[in-house]
Amino acid sequence: MRNHNHVAGHLLALFTILIWGTTFVSTKVLLKDFTPVEILLFRFLIGYLVLWMIYPRTQKVVSWREEALFIGAGLCGVTLYFLIENMALVHTTASNAGIIVSVAPFFTAVLAHFFLDGERLTPRFVSGFGIAICGIILITLNGSYMLQLNPLGDLLAFIAPVVWAVYSVMMRKIGLRNYNVIGATRKVFFYGLLFMLPALGLVESDLNVARFTHLTHLSNLLFLGVGASALCFVTWNQAVKLLGAIPTSVYIYLVPLITVGSSALILHEQLTWVSILGASLTLYGSYISESTARGKKRNVFSAKLRRNT
Repeated sequence: MRNHNHVAGHLLALFTILIWGTTFVSTKVLLKDFTPVEILLFRFLIGYLVLWMIYPRTQKVVSWREEALFIGAGLCGVTLYFLIENMALVHTTASNAGIIVSVAPFFTAVLAHFFLDGERLTPRFVSGFGIAICGIILITLNGSYMLQLNPLGDLLAFIAPVVWAVYSVMMRKIGLRNYNVIGATRKVFFYGLLFMLPALGLVESDLNVARFTHLTHLSNLLFLGVGASALCFVTWNQAVKLLGAIPTSVYIYLVPLITVGSSALILHEQLTWVSILGASLTLYGSYISESTARGKKRNVFSAKLRRNT
């Protein structure tokens, strides 16, 4: 059963990242006619409604302390992270945002080291992180050897993974309480939507439904709302529950790789030997980091087994 859960967790994480790796493209398309807050609101409103249809029961909690975890997860993982990311995409390129956001596993590992039992930061994990980041840089440059700097957008993109790391740790704590994954995710979405309302009032918004008659707008919003939000948040949260915060977050390293691959297929962008080398380094660094976390968990389990025999 333990091996089955381990495999299932990795498959869920990989599936999620395959979807999330293409969301930069959809968001960039929508930013031509929608504000970052509008995209965020419509995306997660669709996701919330889909989750409610799948699991129409109230997710009860046993204490206000655990309720606070859901509130914090909604604020960090839904409102702040995606609002910051969307705002970053207004001021910087998708390539810049991709490379900067991909440092999220390192921040997650640091926070998990201090706030979660059995998830320690090791030198081997850090070395794998360094290798993967080198690969991400090569993928982002893709042979151009020039990274355009946009201070405001790049700063926002750097803040986003810190917020996501806080969310990952909170969801790991929620996962240990054995809540229904869909119900727990929907509850996080609810608080995320609640925190969006003040942000919606601070910017000029056009809630005219005529924009939804455009097939491009509608298809991208449905992709972000149903696929990247409702479905992928459930699969990601389940992966965190099965694997832990650190092993799951390692898959974020693959986001730039998937983005480059999808751009080549959809936008017919050219792949170079630099991007191929970067992909190889990213995969190798991810393997080192993930195998370290997996070995650490085996050692903890073996130690517990020895103590019980």
